[in-house]
Amino acid sequence: MNDTLLSSKPRIEVADALRGFAVMAIMLLHNIEHFNLYGFPTPESTFMQTLDNTIWDMLFFLFAGKAYAIFALLFGFSFYIMFNNQEKRGKDFRGRFAWRMVLLFLIGQVNAAFFPGEVLVLYSIVGFTLIPVCKLKDKTILIIACILMLQPMEWGKYIYALMNPALEAGRPAYGAYATAMYPYLEGSNFWEMIKSNLWNGQLFSLLWAWGYGRFFQTAALFMLGYVMGRKQLFEHWEKNRNFWITSLCVALICVVPLYFLTDALPGFIERKALLTPMNTIVSSLRNFAFMWVWVSVIMIAWQTVNLQKILRRLTPLGRMSLTNYLMQSIMGSLIYFGPGLGLYSVLNDTASLGVGILLLIFQILFCRWWLKNHTHGPAEWVWRKATWIGSNKK
Repeated sequence: MNDTLLSSKPRIEVADALRGFAVMAIMLLHNIEHFNLYGFPTPESTFMQTLDNTIWDMLFFLFAGKAYAIFALLFGFSFYIMFNNQEKRGKDFRGRFAWRMVLLFLIGQVNAAFFPGEVLVLYSIVGFTLIPVCKLKDKTILIIACILMLQPMEWGKYIYALMNPALEAGRPAYGAYATAMYPYLEGSNFWEMIKSNLWNGQLFSLLWAWGYGRFFQTAALFMLGYVMGRKQLFEHWEKNRNFWITSLCVALICVVPLYFLTDALPGFIERKALLTPMNTIVSSLRNFAFMWVWVSVIMIAWQTVNLQKILRRLTPLGRMSLTNYLMQSIMGSLIYFGPGLGLYSVLNDTASLGVGILLLIFQILFCRWWLKNHTHGPAEWVWRKATWIGSNKK
């Protein structure tokens, strides 16, 4: 067995592989979704309809709600690295991190101009939750993270609906903004689309995230990633082997019944006012468990020579994850939206997956080329330089 294992030398590289995996998953998902412009051609045959449905269901089953969660987990881990590095120098990173979140908010606005569904603004808002907890003990942070992961607001809605049998579920707040943004995505005026994306698109994205428990789950994942950094769980494989193997087993045990429960809920709960919050609670936990399966599998696979070689192909994507995320939004809007090529009404799920694979290959090649002469991606470099503006850090 030891002959097939690698030394734990640069263990931190596995974090880049995880980010790269998330970039890949998001690229494929966003393409079949046409970057939130849900317009598709009429299937040419029953076979093509079946193939499209299979691709859609498979990608959503594997990646939807999991890829973003991996990013969120590693966001907290990255915060730990920066916070810890500054703490070793006797400096408090919290003020600088707050400024970093302001910068991320602005970067998110650039991204939102092209993609009405981006996540950077959400991260920049929720990122502030790390500031008051970063000095707390691990156990305290984990308790807070667990409470947030259990979706306390949704439990409040559920209990309130139980106490008020006549209460009816209202329409989702994000729906009106989704309806308002579609004509601009389908139209031909680029600047009008940009303006709509920055208003309707952002409100749609943030209200959707609020309605589906993403604010609470993201904060929980940030905190969990931070504690994982403290515990050095992405390093020292021999020390953490049992943790990851046990984590995989527990996650697998949890994810199967949670998936069945998600499908079974409508049969148990008829009232929408009760079903909606409970569905958010269960689906949030289901996606968390599945995300943990992915993270554990990649951590374990990283230890074998052959599988690590495969995963290493994703590390350039991970090292430039912010750049790649921005590039995806720009390329996707130019390909699918009306002011660009307008292919949302031409490409079915199968063809869109093909486009996603081609764009993914392009991004991998671009990252490999760029990193031959640079240590950071262009967006990462700008964010890093702006973070430390006015300081003595080189």
